[in-house]
Amino acid sequence: MTQVIKEGNLFFHSDDWGYLPQGNQQGLGLYYRDTRFLSRLEWELDGVEIVPLHAKIDGAESLYRYTNQIVEKEGTVSFWRESLEIERQCWLHGGVLYERFRFSNLDRNPLETHLNVRLDADFADMFIVRGFQEGKVGDKQPVETTTEGLRFSYQGVDGLTRSLVVKVEPAGRSGEDGSLRIPLSLAPGEEQEVTLTYLLSVGEETMKAVQQEEAFNAFRRAGEEWDHLCPQVYSDSSDFNAMYRRGLADMRMLLTDVGDGLFPVAGLPWYAVPFGRDSLIAAWQSLAVRPEWAKATIRTMARYQGEKVDEWRDEEPGKILHEIRYGELAVTGQIPFTPYYGTVDATPLFLLLIGEIYRWTGDWGFVRECADAAKKAFRWIEEYGDPDGRGYTVYQRKSEKGIGNQGWKDSADSVVHRDHILAEAPIALVEVQGYVYQGQRIWSSLFRRLGEDKWADKLARQADALRERFRRDFWMTDESFPALALDKENRQVGTVTSNPGHCLIGGILDRDQSVSVARRLLSPDLFSGWGIRTMSQKARSYNPMSYHNGSVWPHDNSLILLGLKQSGFDREAEKLMQGLIDTGAQFEGHRLPELFCGYGREEGEPIPYPVACSPQAWAAGTAFVLLQVMTGLNPDPERGRIRLRPSLPPDLSWLNVRNLRVGSGHIDLRLVRSQGVVHAWVERNTTGWPVEID
Repeated sequence: MTQVIKEGNLFFHSDDWGYLPQGNQQGLGLYYRDTRFLSRLEWELDGVEIVPLHAKIDGAESLYRYTNQIVEKEGTVSFWRESLEIERQCWLHGGVLYERFRFSNLDRNPLETHLNVRLDADFADMFIVRGFQEGKVGDKQPVETTTEGLRFSYQGVDGLTRSLVVKVEPAGRSGEDGSLRIPLSLAPGEEQEVTLTYLLSVGEETMKAVQQEEAFNAFRRAGEEWDHLCPQVYSDSSDFNAMYRRGLADMRMLLTDVGDGLFPVAGLPWYAVPFGRDSLIAAWQSLAVRPEWAKATIRTMARYQGEKVDEWRDEEPGKILHEIRYGELAVTGQIPFTPYYGTVDATPLFLLLIGEIYRWTGDWGFVRECADAAKKAFRWIEEYGDPDGRGYTVYQRKSEKGIGNQGWKDSADSVVHRDHILAEAPIALVEVQGYVYQGQRIWSSLFRRLGEDKWADKLARQADALRERFRRDFWMTDESFPALALDKENRQVGTVTSNPGHCLIGGILDRDQSVSVARRLLSPDLFSGWGIRTMSQKARSYNPMSYHNGSVWPHDNSLILLGLKQSGFDREAEKLMQGLIDTGAQFEGHRLPELFCGYGREEGEPIPYPVACSPQAWAAGTAFVLLQVMTGLNPDPERGRIRLRPSLPPDLSWLNVRNLRVGSGHIDLRLVRSQGVVHAWVERNTTGWPVEID
């Protein structure tokens, strides 16, 4: 197992006890902008064997407690076991890693020893650490010893000098092998602290530290401010309460700012970067919690919107990025992620999210701000997204180092026919057509209000035509369910998957089709009891241990959940919510993982997927979607009102919510189930919109 703490662009990925063992194969380290600045961190005490006791990891802070084995000299006990209390704190603040040891002697005898710390910094690019790429790299410089500690440095092939300065108090002896040796002298009842500060620099960018106590207090104040700004949730389900709190903590951890405000990156440890699809969906999930994240996400994506045709990066005018990387390989052009645009769904999700921001906030000024970027995105959908003129938005990789499958199920075997043969590109994914349709309908209305009637009429016509084609070409009559995709020959990729569940949002399916889809999604071959599988158990390619062909992804379930609620399938939504809440209760800290294996509930507890990111932004955001579906909040800025259609999963009988973000203010709600009916009360409303309860 491993642990991660993160703040901004800096994260520390360690083993369960905060160590970075030399030569570890798990990619452990201290990372900043896709470079590993610290690759080894081990410590020990002379002559004293350490016993780990407890570890607590929370956001940007970790706390570890250790004690000691018995110390004997020439057959005589010189220091009794469990008499040394060791507390070690690590936290991140302002781009700096702070580490503090506190040693307390609880024995009647004194203890004389040394704290030995062994460090190394390999300055490896993230893609090299993960074994994905090889390339030309720079030179690591000899370790320098200083009066305060150590300095590691690296001259990159990108012309940048990267360095790590380690300062230790009290001063000890530093070695050119990256070691620090600090004397400890503890009388009975005495306590001693040792602090280490890790300062990074990249080119002209240098992190600056403050006194540790000042840094720790600032870190704690930021946490208190965060708690004050977020909605508070209380219910009679301790599991849901804990899942929601964990979602908030994880989302805070995953926020970053590249110039346009805080927004969610994808996940840790490997995707702590702007990530088109993941960032957009996580922001969408979070609208009732912190809508400013969604605005920052849109502004960030618009800043990097495609401007030209560049096959190396799969870039095209108007396209929204897939992923940005900042390491040595990216800066020198050895990989195309600067940014890389190989995603088919980020562009329609960008359009969809702007409309959702307006729906939740009523901020018309923001819509005006985004109108030009929206036009560019629609031009991409019409011109570059449909190169073969089929009337569908498709993908086909052009970059030699790009991604083959460019939907959210992007593994090489994820788009597969019923006969187990992989589909060939260009491929039109089912959910992408649903996103495009939603974007067209939303923006037809928005452009009409902007006075852009030509755009409004054009998008309305395109939406109607797409809906008609879609219902004809994607519907599988033998399964009464939409196909996963259409391949390059316009043949249905007929494997039954979770993807069509996203089409329950927005209206591209007719009513009878929606009923059939909702029923199938909750049938035993797709619903495991914990969540909806990515692929039906009946499919030839089904594998419950696979990444995309039978596993369960919470974010996938959250979008299906939104569709079930929007389409009026409340009972199905309640069943799915209960499954997800029960799943969260089975994982440490009630953290929903990126994904888990698709084994059925009858086979026992949910089985973790071995390399899932944890935390993952759109998994954290799933808790916020559950909250939204329970309250049944449906803002309507055009009519200046809020509709409520509450429902609760079976294990909840009441729910109180304070500080939900809607319109220009907040709303407090109380829900209570009585005799099978969920009743709602509005206890505070500063949104500017009246509430109607269905």
